[in-house]
Amino acid sequence: MLDDMSPAVERALMVARSRAGDQGLNTVHVFLALIEDEEGRAAQVLCEAGGDLTLLRRLLEEHASLPFDLSATLQGSREAAGERCETTVTGEFLLLGLIRSSEALREPLRRAGVAFDQLAAPIDLPPLPFAEPLAIRDSSDFVSAARVVDANANRACESLRVLDDYCRFVLNDSVLTEQAKTLRHRLAELIALIPANVLRESRDTTSDVGTLLSTPGEMQRGSTHEVARINFKRLQESLRSLEEFGKLIAPELASGIETLRYRAYTLERATRIGSDARAFLEGAKLYVLLTGSECLAALDWTIHEAAGGGATIFQLREKTLSDRELIARARNVREWTRETGSLFILNDRPDIARLVEADGVHLGQDDMNVREARRILGPGPLIGVSTHNVDQVSQAVMDGASYIGIGPTFPSKTKQFRELAGLKFVREAVARTSLPAFVIGGVTDENVGEVVAAGGKRVAVSAAICQAEEPQSAAGILVSMLPASDWSRS
Repeated sequence: MLDDMSPAVERALMVARSRAGDQGLNTVHVFLALIEDEEGRAAQVLCEAGGDLTLLRRLLEEHASLPFDLSATLQGSREAAGERCETTVTGEFLLLGLIRSSEALREPLRRAGVAFDQLAAPIDLPPLPFAEPLAIRDSSDFVSAARVVDANANRACESLRVLDDYCRFVLNDSVLTEQAKTLRHRLAELIALIPANVLRESRDTTSDVGTLLSTPGEMQRGSTHEVARINFKRLQESLRSLEEFGKLIAPELASGIETLRYRAYTLERATRIGSDARAFLEGAKLYVLLTGSECLAALDWTIHEAAGGGATIFQLREKTLSDRELIARARNVREWTRETGSLFILNDRPDIARLVEADGVHLGQDDMNVREARRILGPGPLIGVSTHNVDQVSQAVMDGASYIGIGPTFPSKTKQFRELAGLKFVREAVARTSLPAFVIGGVTDENVGEVVAAGGKRVAVSAAICQAEEPQSAAGILVSMLPASDWSRS
């Protein structure tokens, strides 16, 4: 006698009732609700039997309503479960019960490619990966540990789904979304090391004292960013518990979860740094690279003029000065950018950037990495990274860069490039990440329209400002041609 229904079955019946409304349950509604979650066991059973879920859904949605006989369905479910010595109506068994109790379902299933002989075949579960399975399985300690693993696996999966949605729909960031999705799939693979029945049979929701406990803050969220922060912490705490209690069940689970936990820390760092940078650099559209020898006029005049036209970031890029000369010039630029309320970035040298109190440092692909620069600068300062292909973009995001330079785009008057990444890379980069991205390399008021058409919203220039007779006017023209930021502070 089956004495319980799994949460998946309860959920499917609830969704089916909602769809049916006053007309009452019918078999088609229940079947569609049951396979709605493609990662659920019911949908997986159909796929393993050769079924095309997309085609099957379409065929069922076009199918006439079929009476739902709960008694007959449960009888079919009992028969299917009895073959596996189960005592719980899971989604898999309800699916088989529906098929056994409704002949009319067989035609759309057949048309969708389902092989009934494979569908009815018993599924071989892998043996428990324990050194002494019987000794552990027979102890109440094992059941308690499995109960903890089950609860925290659900929490971690739920948190990763929330974070996937945050990266996808709030940040619109492909790199971070892929990372969140990869973590979610890897977690599912690790949990699959434990046979599903072990976790199901250990579950005891009705006697879980935690379901009766709550705090006022659980129902309150101030912003989408707070939702992400809370779910990162929830994820990491769940993974830590999984790691510890998983050691009692499957050592390979515990070691895999430990690696996953560290990857979750990295994703949180990249997401948080990116969110802060997007908000901090929201209005920054024009970034000016300064080299004293390549400016028509004095640096202080150029900075004040360009800032007056809308430039908000200035990078000092001096490759030939000695350290002593560079420090002296950097201190002057720091003073002038403070006078104009602009940000000051130093190229290549995080040590000198920290010494002169710059707002950050910019690194090339041949310079030290973001992690090493952060150890020198400490928390807070911006770290920009030059990127020339999409792999470097992804790496910069996950390394914790505050912004990226993307290019070179056009031939430059101030620097020779062996190869141009071009506008194609601009399109790829802005589609890859929502991290602040400055298009660099030969950008002028004559071609900035092409940058904007390719999706660029920010530019970094040198000659267009430094060699202009009227830097303020030149900056104003460039800024006016760039679109406003669409970053949300929600």
